[in-house]
Amino acid sequence: QVQLVESGGGSVQAGGSLRLSCAASGYTFGTECVGWFRQRPGMEREGVAAIYTGGGFTYYADSVKGRFTISQDNSKNTVYLQMNSLKPEDTAMYYCATGTRWPACMKWRAVPSFGYWGQGTQVTVSS
Repeated sequence: QVQLVESGGGSVQAGGSLRLSCAASGYTFGTECVGWFRQRPGMEREGVAAIYTGGGFTYYADSVKGRFTISQDNSKNTVYLQMNSLKPEDTAMYYCATGTRWPACMKWRAVPSFGYWGQGTQVTVSS
């Protein structure tokens, strides 16, 4: 079955960097949209970035554009989220997801678009 395993979270000071990994298994990697979402305390889960692994097309939320970079490594069936210039407001549980019902990464910001989710990894940014 499809499995997504996130790693790489941790605690950093504002201005620091982290790289999150999403290791995928159970399906043919390179054919799906993979998204990164985050859920801050008391808030709804929101889309941060997505990549269509079939072509490498990337998408970002305005709040992270220029600071976060999503990428893929087909040899490792892994999608990464490089996070630079972190801010306290980036503190959240980060999840990766795949299995969209739409072509490529259409409607990638919508949580219901994705059918498979990882367990999440916590990112804490202190000021």
